[in-house]
Amino acid sequence: MIIPKVDGLLSRQDIRTTGDTIAALQLDSGMIEWFPGGHADPWNHVEAAMALTVTGHLDHAKGAYGWLADIQLPDGSWHNYYVAHGIEDPKIDTNTVAYIATGLWHYWLATHDTAYVRDLFEVVETAIDFVVAHERDQGGIIWARWPDRLEWDYALLTGTSSISHSLLCADQLAKVLGLDYPRWRAARQRLVSTVADDPTAFEPKERWAMDWYYPALTGAVVGDDAEKQFMVGWDTFVMAGRGVRCVSDEDWVTAAETAEATLAALAVGLPEHATKLFTWAQALRDQDGSYFTGIAYPDEVTFPAGERSSYTSAAIVLAADALDAENPTARLFTNHE
Repeated sequence: MIIPKVDGLLSRQDIRTTGDTIAALQLDSGMIEWFPGGHADPWNHVEAAMALTVTGHLDHAKGAYGWLADIQLPDGSWHNYYVAHGIEDPKIDTNTVAYIATGLWHYWLATHDTAYVRDLFEVVETAIDFVVAHERDQGGIIWARWPDRLEWDYALLTGTSSISHSLLCADQLAKVLGLDYPRWRAARQRLVSTVADDPTAFEPKERWAMDWYYPALTGAVVGDDAEKQFMVGWDTFVMAGRGVRCVSDEDWVTAAETAEATLAALAVGLPEHATKLFTWAQALRDQDGSYFTGIAYPDEVTFPAGERSSYTSAAIVLAADALDAENPTARLFTNHE
């Protein structure tokens, strides 16, 4: 595994230093807080674990996946938010449950540690089966539920797109172990078809940048259609010279969304757009190598005030890996063949 670099912007040491700031937020339990004393959620926790892998912090990454294995609920799910000594929000978000498959597949791409994958595969299997069981007749995956009851009955475009990618990763993990899960492949195909053909299946979230770029980022939409969708949203969500607005009607640029849009631009074959986005995101880099969550314009103040988040730094690391293109992990989000 080679720590990535981005010529003219970030050296390998710069990116290693960013990984150090993520590792510093990991508790003894393996949980990675958003910021000191903050909470953690399984999705962003996995994102941070992938960045730890890329930056050479393999023991920290394994500790992160071990924490998820330790706290997984009997039905395969996790709660939405955890704090150091308990649960902050017991809601269950299906997308966050599925994401461990993406993380573990990323770890295998980096290490080819099949024994480790085998040890954790039951965690992935029960998580993915939980998620697939929440597929809607109308298409997509139910966004969330309480542990003891189903309250929400709608699907989200971003979440369903991300789940479709996690299903692909779960299938790849199974193949490494000589296993076959046709039900996962069939579920993914249904999700991809819904994303591509039926936008009415999802709760309207047009303000949010993630609904713009996530179908391309995850391979739910590919080829000319993905490039067209990406370019249609560019002027709405991108502030030239600044980065990606989290929501279209606020001049609040977030580094994580800008980094993820970098990956989406690479996925649709627009490397110059990707490089621009990643370059603009560096305005949010702090002196210690961490990244501020966002900046509000025109006042140019960080928002939330002073917040530097582990998941933001992680998204930057994953985008850097994709731009560098030297590691087997680099194509995780940019090539969906």
